[in-house]
Amino acid sequence: MESLVLIVHVLLAIAIISLVLLQQGKGAEAGASFGGGASQTVFGSRGTSSFLGRVTAVLAAGLFVTSFALAVYAKQKASSVNDAGIPAVEVIESAAEAQGQDSLPALEESQPADGDVPSGSDVPAANQQ
Repeated sequence: MESLVLIVHVLLAIAIISLVLLQQGKGAEAGASFGGGASQTVFGSRGTSSFLGRVTAVLAAGLFVTSFALAVYAKQKASSVNDAGIPAVEVIESAAEAQGQDSLPALEESQPADGDVPSGSDVPAANQQ
C-alpha cells in the first residue's frame, strides 16, 4: 500500500510541475486586447487560466493528502524499529547501576590511559622526539 501511495505521490508531483509550466503568466493577457480573439478559445472567454488553476488546485490537494499518508507510514515504521529488541539507553544504564558500576564497561575499556599507545600502532607517543 505504501508503494502505491508513493507512486501516486510522484505522479501528482510531475503533473503539478507540468501544469504550472503550461500556465501563462499574468502579462500574457495584455496581448489579447490587441486582437487576440479570446472569445474563440476552447475553454471560453476566460481562457485556460481558470481551468488549469482548478486542476492545479485539485492536484495540489492530492499531493498534500499523499504527503500526509506517507508521513503516517513513516511514523509507523519508526515505531516498529523501536520494538526491534534494541534496548533503550535507560535500560542499559539501569543494568550498569544494578551491577554496581558507575559507567558502562564498554566506555572504560575503549579509552587508553594517558601516554599509552596501543600495541602495534604506528603512531608515536606525544613525549617521544
